[in-house]
Amino acid sequence: MNAVLGFDDAREVADLAAFLGRLIHYDRAAAVRLQAGGGALAVFGRPPSFEVLAIRTARLSDASLALDVTVSAGELLESLDESAAAAGVPAAVTGPPWAGVLPPRGGWQPVAGLPEPERMRGAVAAAVAEFRSRDEELPEALRTRAERERIGREIWSRTLGSTELPLRAVHAAQSLGFLRPVRALASAGAPSAPEPVALFASGPWLRLRTAYGSVALRRAGAAGLSVTPA
Repeated sequence: MNAVLGFDDAREVADLAAFLGRLIHYDRAAAVRLQAGGGALAVFGRPPSFEVLAIRTARLSDASLALDVTVSAGELLESLDESAAAAGVPAAVTGPPWAGVLPPRGGWQPVAGLPEPERMRGAVAAAVAEFRSRDEELPEALRTRAERERIGREIWSRTLGSTELPLRAVHAAQSLGFLRPVRALASAGAPSAPEPVALFASGPWLRLRTAYGSVALRRAGAAGLSVTPA
């Protein structure tokens, strides 16, 4: 272990553990890039099923800690200690290509035209249902991986409202626990007020931000990180 992260409270550790667990669900060998400074920790990951960058932040107890390292998501998850509100930083690993292409720190401007969260979740549900229906209707001769991927690309590359945000980014946010239904929050004892959801842009990047995390991606046609729909 290279360093120890001290968190503001145990809830920060629990939320980070849930995020890491979801990343590992999609990729058991997942790596995450950690950036710490000014009393905050940003954890970047890339679930392969969605091809977006997922970002989870947490408050640290030591505002003087500065850190920038790529580590194993699994090893970081194992090091989390909720009772101590701390985690050991695993040894650095060779970062995957995406880890060198992160969104900018500043310059983010609000983007109008994003539907309400409930409509966004409804759009994801409708897309999942459409994919299943079209998949079931495929004749045997066309029931191939390539054809299913083509259908998936068509569906998940559709944009939301009047924005350039592809539907797969919302699917990623929901699957990673960033876009939570109000009723789920109420049943867990959390306040039932709708979570703030907003879209921002900085250069070629788009960022969908919620109270629980963000997903970011480069707009279609931008050089660098691929945004081909999964």
